[in-house]
Amino acid sequence: MAKKSKKAESKILTLPENTHIEGAGLVESQAITYTLESNYMPYAMSVIMSRAIPEIDGFKPSHRKLLYTMYKMGLLKGGLTKSANIVGQTMKLNPHGDAAIYETMVRLSRGYQALLHPYVMSKGNFGRAYSSEMEYAASRYTEAKLDPIAEELFRDIDKETVEFVDNYDATMKEPTLLPVSFPSILVNNNVGIAVGMASNICSFNLAEVCETAIALMKDPDHVIADTLKAPDFPGGGQLIYRRDEIDKIYETGRGSVKVRSVYTYDKAARCIDITEIPATTTVEAIIAKIIELVKAGKLREITDVRNEIGLDGLRITIDVKKDTDPEKLMAKLFAMTPLEDSFACNFNVLIAGVPQVLGVRQLLEEWTAFRMECIRRRVGHDLDKARERLHLLKGLAKILLDIDKAIRIIRATEEEAEVVPNLMIGFGIDQIQAEYVAEIKLRHLNREYILKRTADIEQLEKDIADMEDILRSKSRVRRIIIDELKAVIKKHGQPRKTSIVYATDIEEYTASKEEEVPDYACTLFFTAEGYFKKITPQSLRMSAEQKLKEGDRLMQSVETTNATDLLFFSDKGTVYKAKASDFADTKASVMGDYVASKLGFEDGENAIYMVNTKDYSGYMLFFFENGKVAKVELSAYATKTNRRRLVGAYSDKSPLVAVYHVTEDTDFVMESTQGRYLLVNSGAVSAKTSRTTLGVQVMTLRGQHRVQAVELYTEGRFVKPSHYRKRSLPASGSSLTEEDLGEQLTLD
Repeated sequence: MAKKSKKAESKILTLPENTHIEGAGLVESQAITYTLESNYMPYAMSVIMSRAIPEIDGFKPSHRKLLYTMYKMGLLKGGLTKSANIVGQTMKLNPHGDAAIYETMVRLSRGYQALLHPYVMSKGNFGRAYSSEMEYAASRYTEAKLDPIAEELFRDIDKETVEFVDNYDATMKEPTLLPVSFPSILVNNNVGIAVGMASNICSFNLAEVCETAIALMKDPDHVIADTLKAPDFPGGGQLIYRRDEIDKIYETGRGSVKVRSVYTYDKAARCIDITEIPATTTVEAIIAKIIELVKAGKLREITDVRNEIGLDGLRITIDVKKDTDPEKLMAKLFAMTPLEDSFACNFNVLIAGVPQVLGVRQLLEEWTAFRMECIRRRVGHDLDKARERLHLLKGLAKILLDIDKAIRIIRATEEEAEVVPNLMIGFGIDQIQAEYVAEIKLRHLNREYILKRTADIEQLEKDIADMEDILRSKSRVRRIIIDELKAVIKKHGQPRKTSIVYATDIEEYTASKEEEVPDYACTLFFTAEGYFKKITPQSLRMSAEQKLKEGDRLMQSVETTNATDLLFFSDKGTVYKAKASDFADTKASVMGDYVASKLGFEDGENAIYMVNTKDYSGYMLFFFENGKVAKVELSAYATKTNRRRLVGAYSDKSPLVAVYHVTEDTDFVMESTQGRYLLVNSGAVSAKTSRTTLGVQVMTLRGQHRVQAVELYTEGRFVKPSHYRKRSLPASGSSLTEEDLGEQLTLD
């Protein structure tokens, strides 16, 4: 070890002091446009072209490389093999890590249940698409082979139906596309996120897609929706059918459809069983949302929710209280949880290397053009083979005229190299034909053998003429495709998994139809640090001592009910709206909810005042340091929509000193830094319609003085209140009298 260390040290380069290395420490400025073009654009193009966006055969390169590797391994007809073996073989085409390759195979597998028609038959634990917690086993534990439908992906691939290119190290060939015999681009869902674009293709029923492709080949003006009813998802569910949305997706390739879960109600057990969910969510996401709503008091009908995934498949069980209407509860759940979710369609596909968003009609036309080219290439390949065969048989037929002559020529030829030329001269055939004749075994040089071979000439000539006619006729090529599509329907077609319900038949849950929020008495507490509590009278009687954060203090305490609206004004000129029912009942012994976090305030934004109201009556009074007071009707903060955040709640031209909500005019005491006090009634301030009004000048200030405090006037606060009340406004106020100097020198 010592020698190795000494040897390593001897290789360390030591430079003389003050040695200059050219370019060292050089910082070169570069235009951002050049950096993007030379560095980022190649990466973006690689992601778009070679990773994220599917092509017309319905596959991304990672899918294609995996499936073609399995095909070459003989896994279409053979038995299952270890997934690790498949992953290792795929690395000859895919230079990425084994984890990425195996994950690709998992998503294509029957066990994962993410595709309507899986391409990989699996054995072992491959996880589940509908569960984020059910992870798949390692590749060394699972086995796989190609599913029978994969035969349609490789039909006649060995007949030059598609182009082949070198793999990354030029040691083998791989197909640029797969010659799929059905429009797989629409049959199985495909999601990809590239750079600056994405693709999200929903799945459709295989039989419906094939029937639509057939109808379009027969009639280009065929109405797509007549045969292609709607998307069909592997997880089932119920699709809420709206014809205008479906037509938009079919025409533009963009749009969204709503899918809701399927449930059953067990009256005896008082539970709802969810057995099918939308493909865009998971069991865990649904349960988490239900639990959140239960804790918030919005789903009081639910007593328990459980994940009961088992051998029978997906199941979410929701226990409900007695006398609960399951249909009304499910309507609420559909509106408030991912039990009903939208699938946003974006049919972005690579066509001849160019990403294009296409409607269903255009996609099927592109697939038909691609498949027609595959058929032509296949027929062309068969035609070349038939011509070669015919050419050989015609040479063999000439020998039939005189077999003995052929034997004499061969026997009389002294050198082996002269056999072929002598046969060519003796029978007037070319070199290829002569080579074929020369290779015939001696035992086959009989009339019977030759007659059997040459009997195929007439049939070959008919086949060649037929294939030449196919290549000249587009209609015949289409008929071949139609026949193949009908065969695919018969062999692999299956009923729809996603049922269709019409939007007009569904009474959707809306806020206007929402069951009344339980209205019970409660007391609301709001602290200076922005904490909120909602406590019932029973809890207050048990313990009235409020737990607060160190240094915090109660700012507001109001007795109201659970059905009241809440407005929280922030120090950034914004008001956040909520409902008392949005907050869970709590106890005096906890600090409560931090409003900024609960309502999603921006960083550094704090709640400074709380308003509770049911009818938005009264006024908001904003007192500013410059002596102005803004009076805004509370109704200005009422909105017809469920907006939770309103910017421009008050003017930001001068710092805010205090804010109050009053339902009737009352007196306030304003204190300036000059030590002067002004008693003013809110009725003396005119109301403004704009929330961001600058207000009216109420207290006049001298020099750099400002308003430093404002409080509600309480009876007995001043010995002679008239001393501080002025006949006209604005006014500068008065200094404290000797009677008032005793106890209160400043406002709290």
